Amino acid sequence: MPSFDIVSRTEIPEVDNAVQNATREISTRYDFKGSSSSIERVEETLVIKADDEMKLKQVQELLRANLAKRKVDGGAFDFQTPEKAAGTSVRQTVLIKQGVESELAQKIVKSVKGMKKKIQVAIQGDELRVTAKKRDDLQDVIQLIKDAEYQQPLQYVNFRD
Repeated sequence: MPSFDIVSRTEIPEVDNAVQNATREISTRYDFKGSSSSIERVEETLVIKADDEMKLKQVQELLRANLAKRKVDGGAFDFQTPEKAAGTSVRQTVLIKQGVESELAQKIVKSVKGMKKKIQVAIQGDELRVTAKKRDDLQDVIQLIKDAEYQQPLQYVNFRD
């Protein structure tokens, strides 16, 4: 029986490259002269440090632009609320989403079951396995999920016939 997996993976090396490019741009831009703004990655999170709210927004825009250049989907990042650090400086953590969240997995399962076709969807940790008798049904599932436009980026891998 044909099957495929639905996963949500963010390529960490590409994120590292985007962070390095943004850091390089921060060090060369005139409006960041004398600023202590920075971006660093610690495992599955990014930490953005800036002198004030305005510089924080500029660093966020730089980061998003560099991620887009590296073809990393911006939906894979969860920007937390900024918190005050020493003096007027601001710190913000950005979570990198890896794997399909359980709420999203349940929504996908529910929408696939609503298709009224003989399709099985199994939640396997942080991925979903979709199985059907016909390849066309699997393509319908992919189209259904793409049309739903979930906020988290999803990839369709491991297709077996």
